[in-house]
Amino acid sequence: RMGASSNFGNMLSMALASIILPFLPLLPLQILLNNLIYDLSEIGIPFDDVDPEDVAGPESWDMASILRFTIIMGMVSSLFDAITFAVLLKLFDADAPMFQTGWFLESITTQILVIFVIRSRKLPWRANRPHNILIATSLGALLAGVALALGPWGGAFGFTGLSAGLMATIIAIAIAYLISANIAKRPAIAVPQRPR
Repeated sequence: RMGASSNFGNMLSMALASIILPFLPLLPLQILLNNLIYDLSEIGIPFDDVDPEDVAGPESWDMASILRFTIIMGMVSSLFDAITFAVLLKLFDADAPMFQTGWFLESITTQILVIFVIRSRKLPWRANRPHNILIATSLGALLAGVALALGPWGGAFGFTGLSAGLMATIIAIAIAYLISANIAKRPAIAVPQRPR
């Protein structure tokens, strides 16, 4: 569910950005870096301590529920990408490197942290605590992404430094996204069907 919804959301956002921007929304190397960091963050998922009811019995493969989750959560993700685009272009008058850096950071932050929202049907603080490996891979990948984008080697990937105001705005967008994702997951996650 996480991979499908993230990829669907990114596809919608990239299509929108390609229509409205006079430059590439992300450079090819930045897209590959984003995908690599995101994939590394997911390594901890198989170790996670899920809620007891999720492993009480086998679940039926339900492609319709995966599709519903992908569409709902992907569209929420794209909505916040569009908000990020508007903020970067209208409030901060971003050029290509600033736009690419800002969207990369918003994208990698929301993609990685949403696992702590969607890993359970419950509110994040009422669900089983995430496994330490999941916490380590997720937060480690996020820190690596931020360091690559904003560190001294960021220029090698086409990134540029961002102002404190823009960084604070990206953090606020990410928080708003996670709250919205928590609301949207209720209709997105179906009650599991048990085989008869």
